[in-house]
Amino acid sequence: MENIREHLKRLIPKRIYGFFQPYYHYLLAYWGAIKYRHPSREITVIGVTGTKGKSSTTELLARILRSDGKKVASLSTIQFSIDGHTEPNMFKMTMPGRFFIQKFLRDAVTAGCSHAVIEMSSEGARQHRHRFIDMDGLIFTNLTPEHIESHGSFEKYKQAKLSLAVAVAQSPKRPRYLVSNTDDEHGADFLNFKVEHNIPYSLKDLTLYSLLKDSISLVFDSVTIRVPIVGLFNVYNTLAAITMARALGVSLTTIQNSLRDLPPIKGRVEHFNSPEGSTKRITAIVDYAHTPDSLKQLYEAFPNKHKVCILGNTGGGRDTWKRPEMGAIAETYCDQIILTNEDPYDEDPEKIIADMKKGMSDKALVEIILDRRSAIAHAIKICPLEGYVIISGKGTDPYIMGPNNTKTAWSDAETVQELLKQIS
Repeated sequence: MENIREHLKRLIPKRIYGFFQPYYHYLLAYWGAIKYRHPSREITVIGVTGTKGKSSTTELLARILRSDGKKVASLSTIQFSIDGHTEPNMFKMTMPGRFFIQKFLRDAVTAGCSHAVIEMSSEGARQHRHRFIDMDGLIFTNLTPEHIESHGSFEKYKQAKLSLAVAVAQSPKRPRYLVSNTDDEHGADFLNFKVEHNIPYSLKDLTLYSLLKDSISLVFDSVTIRVPIVGLFNVYNTLAAITMARALGVSLTTIQNSLRDLPPIKGRVEHFNSPEGSTKRITAIVDYAHTPDSLKQLYEAFPNKHKVCILGNTGGGRDTWKRPEMGAIAETYCDQIILTNEDPYDEDPEKIIADMKKGMSDKALVEIILDRRSAIAHAIKICPLEGYVIISGKGTDPYIMGPNNTKTAWSDAETVQELLKQIS
């Protein structure tokens, strides 16, 4: 079917193809729901949307629900999991098409799952991949500019996100839940729908929160929940998951026990340390940060640390506006910067790097190493004792995308682990 679609795309004029494309995706969503017998009607479905934090919040909520004794399926940019059987997401997209989500939900129902937590993107919503999924609830994390060129404007990007809240309001399920971050300027808009439970969340809900070297701590009344992840952004992600979990009837004690021993979330501020006995003790961080705000928050999570930052920025042909902005952020927070290749697609990677450099001053300590592996190796080499190498942009992305949709298998995590062993 993919080959047929690409063939039609080449034959049909772009303007005409663009006009009919939404109808094509809508019909695919409808056909998928029929083919797999509307599985969402047989399982509690919670969506998670926003610009940042979707994957982490999805993984956190799924873990909490599992700790509460529920059989859970989860779908995120990172991985797909059905009752403990997990496989990485190799699609380079949050919401795979071609009936994937409907089949995933049917497999979850067949496996006896009672709950499904699904990360939902604006691109997926724009292509109607949320259609005919009867949702019970939605978490909204935050909203900052992204995919502007794809959607046409920030307002259209926001409306794509809001269409997911509309889907909850129109769902035949009862009760329905909208959980929204009201510290975000757009948060109230995601609660402006008639459902049984409109639930805001905010840092004000916490008696106290602490950002520690290797964890965060959230205090609800007299209950302290410590989670082995870092950064203010993860306080918000954790608070989002806890708020929805409590709305679904999970106790704070269960949540506390669930998150205390949380394993690392792959590709999300994932830590890798040089081996014991190494001549140089350094820490490498792999993270998906790919917006100016998320990059800033990532760097801020490691204050008073010497940071060697590897930056590839946005993929080719999209969101060009943010390239100089992210370059400027790197100069502000990083001691040394290495600009490298990420996902150039059909664009010249040197042009992408030149756009990033436009945001930097002549005083920036910046090097250009196009080969991503060589860039990571050099960062490890020049990083001082007790320093941090921060590799942003790809997270768990399994490929580097080149011209004509060519793919080169890739893993930031595997590469950095291999290179760290070489300094032992």
